[in-house]
Amino acid sequence: MCGIWALFGSDECLSVQCTSAMKIAHRGPDAFRFENVNGFTNCCFGFHRLAIVDQLYGMQPLRIKKFPFLWLCYNGEIYNHLTLKEQFEFEHQTNVDGEVLLHLYSRFGIQKMASLLDGVFAFILLDTANRKVFVGRDTYGVRPLFKLLTDDGFLAVCSEAKGLTQLSHTMSSPASIDPFLPGHFEAFDLKPNGKVESIQMAQFHCCTKEPAHAAYDTVETLHTSFDEEAVKSNIRALFENAVRKRLMSHRRIGCLLSGGLDSSLVAATLVKLAKEDKLKYPIQTFAIGSDDSPDALAARKVAAHIGSEHHEVNFSVEEGIQALEEVIYHLETYDITTIRASVAMYLLSKYIRQKTDSVVIFSGEGSDELTQGYIYFHKAPTPRAASEDSVRLLKELYLFDALRADRTTAAHGLELRVPFLDHRLTAYYLSLPEEMRIPKSGVEKHLLRDSFKGLNLIPEEILWRRKEAFSDGLTSAKKSWYMCLQEHLESMVNDEQMKKAHVTFPHNPPHTKEAYYYRQVFEKTFPGRAQWLSHFWMPRWINATDPSARTLSIYKPDKDE
Repeated sequence: MCGIWALFGSDECLSVQCTSAMKIAHRGPDAFRFENVNGFTNCCFGFHRLAIVDQLYGMQPLRIKKFPFLWLCYNGEIYNHLTLKEQFEFEHQTNVDGEVLLHLYSRFGIQKMASLLDGVFAFILLDTANRKVFVGRDTYGVRPLFKLLTDDGFLAVCSEAKGLTQLSHTMSSPASIDPFLPGHFEAFDLKPNGKVESIQMAQFHCCTKEPAHAAYDTVETLHTSFDEEAVKSNIRALFENAVRKRLMSHRRIGCLLSGGLDSSLVAATLVKLAKEDKLKYPIQTFAIGSDDSPDALAARKVAAHIGSEHHEVNFSVEEGIQALEEVIYHLETYDITTIRASVAMYLLSKYIRQKTDSVVIFSGEGSDELTQGYIYFHKAPTPRAASEDSVRLLKELYLFDALRADRTTAAHGLELRVPFLDHRLTAYYLSLPEEMRIPKSGVEKHLLRDSFKGLNLIPEEILWRRKEAFSDGLTSAKKSWYMCLQEHLESMVNDEQMKKAHVTFPHNPPHTKEAYYYRQVFEKTFPGRAQWLSHFWMPRWINATDPSARTLSIYKPDKDE
């Protein structure tokens, strides 16, 4: 996990522009480098490093003797870098996982290079020999990337938008800053004056298709039948493989544990594989909640069952409210449910950074989107509609849960790993018959739960524990975190402001005082950038006015909560 930043064709002095690069310093607390491009005085790279793989040669932009004309800045992990190196007999100069991008690009070109990468990544690749710049981002946008491009060809790219908002340029109109589309790459011609021209924008992977790198994967051959036992066996094999490949790290590994199904499966599998790999330290698990919160109680049960070194952070509503402005600054969004859920994750990440030596953090994001875990899926009119909405949610992850997971951890210099968003696992799960993937017997994620039944991997009551949104399970079922927020923010916005909300904020106008407050804070920090969020996250097929599961008529708490 790092922070990347690059400029091509800057009209302003680079020493002035580079102060913007320091706005993402939290992403890479171990080292910083700022480097000009030979022959292009107005082009440069900025890099903040969090050292995870190859402590010696991991600084960027990465350049090697074999390809002196290639410059690479990337943020992410390429889990199959050794497999690709052996498969294509590449001769590597370093142990850096990203070096494989240079060899792949040189041999196959940008499209095939991107499609063969099994991992999470955002990259900027400069080819000075052919005067090309390439920018790309992983399938689900697990790693963030923003792009600024002016009409006269000034290009700036950064892990977070805050590294672009204060840049100077010669255009009279404000430059648009947009999140880079996941699963795509963009190619630019680099002109002699350092400016660029976009020549191609193409998709290299879609979540419903088996990835090209599957041909070289290490997972055993999967059963081809849709027989239920065969399918469950495949899900287990792919999930375990997804966790195993993410063990790649020179830094200590830990895991977020909310006590829900997804994080519990990740934590249990991680502990199991860490023992098999003979890791020299116990896996630390981390939970946050108030004393009587359902999540904290469930997490304790799981931690005791799997034998992790468990840490519990007490969540207070007051501390959560105090952190709101900081959280919105890091998130760069005003989406209601994203902010609610981010506060606890931000405070938990802060604890991990300050009180432990775990740096690589596993988490359960992506499972609800993939396996139809949101309780509104019970109301899907048809299996086809449910399947289509699952794909929609996965494609929009970069605006919501993937954004939350990255920014709250990166704010404290941690690196997040999300096995449920493994390319092979997601492609396989989405290829299953639609009827197999819907909620069954009143239980969402039935197929995933059933796949791990009877294995004693996690306690049975956790395996069948119903969906509880992270921001809801923080506090007791009697009074949710969202209710505490709404009560507090009621006095922060007046009725007159609410009446004019649609005029003040014509794009995504807020409908509650809570939403209005978030928007106010966002606009104060990122004025005129409301377009970064295309729409609010909301449940479907049910008359919902709030994103919290606890507000839905179909919500039923577990008996012991």
